[in-house]
Amino acid sequence: MTNPLESLLVVQDHDVALDRLRHRRDTLPERAALAAVLAEAATVAARTQAVTAERDTLAREETRLDDEARTLEARAKDVEAKMYSGEVSSPRELQAMQADVEQLQRHRRDVENRELEVMEQREPFDAELASLADRRAALAADATALGATIASAEAEIDAEAQVERDARDALTADLDAALLAAYEQRRANAQGVGIARLVGTTCQGCHLTIPSTEAQRIKRAPEGTIESCDNCGCILVP
Repeated sequence: MTNPLESLLVVQDHDVALDRLRHRRDTLPERAALAAVLAEAATVAARTQAVTAERDTLAREETRLDDEARTLEARAKDVEAKMYSGEVSSPRELQAMQADVEQLQRHRRDVENRELEVMEQREPFDAELASLADRRAALAADATALGATIASAEAEIDAEAQVERDARDALTADLDAALLAAYEQRRANAQGVGIARLVGTTCQGCHLTIPSTEAQRIKRAPEGTIESCDNCGCILVP
């Protein structure tokens, strides 16, 4: 193309295509799905931390009670061993030792009962933690799959975008820098439209009309003259 404005119209076609590709890349539906998965994973992680803390508190109490029960059992056995060792012959002392054994055993049974209660309290937390672990694994698998899908889609879009950039660069290499700068400025100001055809008295950039006398003047202007739409500011090509 020898007319620079016609070339610039094609440049804009490539720019519009690039805008669409960027929007497509940014709004891949898998991105929203991945964000939802990651948000749920964060919620599951927080719940796991809270449940683990409660479960661990009960587990420590269970361990403490188990240690106490073992200690009481050992003390009772020590007293019994001494009773039957023959070292003690006094009936009163043997009776007192028997009472100690019985008290230690009652105490041990009480402790073991409390330990069983704590174990029962811990079971729902263990079950929930197992369920949470399964959900975490499922979410991790979903996130991995979505990430792979996004990466594949991005690679495809990036390849298309590179084709558009290469074609654009080939055109802009022969355009006047001032003309290109004017187009870029107008495109930035007009939300993506830097140049448009003038069809009759209608600007195809904003689809608004300009005075017929102004339209006629633009159409009669020498080739290459830069004229702008009074409504949107884009360069007009008659």
